Amino acid sequence: MPVAQVKAGSPARRRRAANIGPTKRIEDELREQNERFSAAVENMSHGLCMFDADERMIICNRHYLDIFCLDPAIVRPGIRFFDILQHSVDIGVASHSAADLYAIRKPYIDGAKPSTYEETLADGRIIDISHRPLALGGWVSIYEDITVQRRAELELKEQHRRFDAALANMSQGLLMYDADGKMIVRNERFLELYNVTAADFPLGTTHRDALERLVELGIYTKIDVDSEVAKTEACRKAAKIHSTYRHLADGRTLLVTRRPMSGGWVATFDDVTERQLVEERMTHLAHHDTLTSLPNRSMFRERLDQALGEASVAPLAIFSLDLDRFKAVNDTFGHPAGDWLLKCVAERLQRCLRNETDVVARFGGDEFAIIQFGVNGVADAEKLARRIVEVIGKPYRDKSREMHVGISCGIALYPDDGMDADTLLKNADMALYRGKSEGRNVYRFFEPGMDAMVRARQALETDLEAALPRNEFELEFQPIMNIAAGDIVGAEALMRWHSPTRGLVSPDNFIPAAEETGLIVQLGDWALRKACTAAAGWPHAMRIAVNVSAVQIKSGSFARSVISALAFSGVPAHRLELEITETVLMDESDTVLKTLSQLRDLGIRIALDDFGTGYSSLGYLRRFPVDKIKIDRSFIRDIDNRDSAAIVRTVIGLGAQLGITVTAEGVETEAQLDMLRKAGCIEAQGYLIGVPAKAAQINRLLRSGMALRQSG
Repeated sequence: MPVAQVKAGSPARRRRAANIGPTKRIEDELREQNERFSAAVENMSHGLCMFDADERMIICNRHYLDIFCLDPAIVRPGIRFFDILQHSVDIGVASHSAADLYAIRKPYIDGAKPSTYEETLADGRIIDISHRPLALGGWVSIYEDITVQRRAELELKEQHRRFDAALANMSQGLLMYDADGKMIVRNERFLELYNVTAADFPLGTTHRDALERLVELGIYTKIDVDSEVAKTEACRKAAKIHSTYRHLADGRTLLVTRRPMSGGWVATFDDVTERQLVEERMTHLAHHDTLTSLPNRSMFRERLDQALGEASVAPLAIFSLDLDRFKAVNDTFGHPAGDWLLKCVAERLQRCLRNETDVVARFGGDEFAIIQFGVNGVADAEKLARRIVEVIGKPYRDKSREMHVGISCGIALYPDDGMDADTLLKNADMALYRGKSEGRNVYRFFEPGMDAMVRARQALETDLEAALPRNEFELEFQPIMNIAAGDIVGAEALMRWHSPTRGLVSPDNFIPAAEETGLIVQLGDWALRKACTAAAGWPHAMRIAVNVSAVQIKSGSFARSVISALAFSGVPAHRLELEITETVLMDESDTVLKTLSQLRDLGIRIALDDFGTGYSSLGYLRRFPVDKIKIDRSFIRDIDNRDSAAIVRTVIGLGAQLGITVTAEGVETEAQLDMLRKAGCIEAQGYLIGVPAKAAQINRLLRSGMALRQSG
């Protein structure tokens, strides 16, 4: 039982003790010693229990009883050690029988030498027992609950194991340096990336030694070691992350990132060779036409803006070019032959240029444009125009087939015909259409009187403004299929204008006019509400996709229009997809990005349409994370072409990496669909999947469960 707590003698008592006999004094001193001993034992932080040579308890403290949850009424001086063990078994504290526990302890008791061992209790606690024999027989045991300590040790060991496992399985190489710039951690991936051994970079190697060793081994070709060491030290002191590209002698590129940490820094190493190749390919794709490899509209405009922005702008000429009779070639020989012809035309146009500074670009279809620099008057431009008409008009022979096309040119001169890019391009287009209306295969210079087309455009805008209140617009819906499941998961709303005087007007004609006049805002609101209302009757899993113009988004009321359309129709936000073109993201205005983010936060999905045709760049996906990428139909049409197939696979892989759904447009054959399926494309859209149809027809087909495929 616990030692009784006895108060030490007071000073007065000690003074009285001085006047009594020796025997009494000795007894008092012994009593005071016992009291001090008892107080010391009882206030120990560990449990203590003392046994005599007969294995009977002499004394124990409260902490001992508490550790083993023992009953002080039972565990009293004189109790046998075995009975204490049995009591701990009876109350469910011990994890073994009393006999087993005694058998474990007996060697320590008989050994008569100090020893330490552990016991795990039934509740999982771990008790450290320190056994010390007494000179006259018996022993003293000290008991300490080390459960928390042992768990902390195990947790630390587990953390070390996890750390080692993480290092071993990282895709990045890693080095860790201490405050003295000495290497204290190095993973296997670092050695693999640099194709070196652990002996080349032992722990303790300094940052400087590591750099010099990489140069010595011929892995780094050009590097200023002093400068790199100084940069690293400066970044460490400033607590800044520093990244740099390392070009290795074997042609690979590693991204090395140094991150300061308390007392040192960590360097990580990423092999970004493939990523850079993809980015370079995508950058090229953003600025070049995939079929002809000529600069595209985006690059052409950049070059023109750059030239006009120079301090001293030399005279130049803008050529707007359009092939004559090209549609007949496509209809007669097919699209592959038409593509081959476009490549031939591109090569001939390049040969027509006088020097490397002139630029020829393909705008799309059979439309091309040229910037002619250093023009000395009309004669220079006319000389180039004649040569173009002559060279392009010569026959094209392919596989014993002979094809003939002509070309029409419209020319605008800087500064006479315009001082800015938009005016020059517009005036060159006016001259081109004048040439086409006068017989084709000709060239025409811009003249101020060429305003007939302007009047025609104004008439189109007038008819367009009256079309919506006259109910001349309607929507058709083209199905979108999940390739893996074969299920229709949504449909894209397509606007149609049936004019009583013009007939069926192509969206390519009236959408630009609607955007320029601002009518697209009102027209877009109508399309949104109409599309959502139609989708309300579809299965709940089907999404509705609606094309959205940059003009709509910048109007300031677009978000309210979308929310209103959803509320009016009852369609949940996650079923609506807004399809935007890259020109929307090019704007990068606060209004556009804020509006898109607001709608996306509501659950509305954002799709990037016609990906790859104009301004595609990974940068746009970084600045605004979209939910879907739609591969332009031109790539799908040319998917048999190795380059086009590679681009399609790259875009699909990009989508998978970024968690973005990829939809292929313009799927017209089973072969195209099969290739997309093997490449891992998520969705497909096109005439093979289903032709655009009115809402009622879509509803009937969905109800009947029929496949939405083009018949015949």
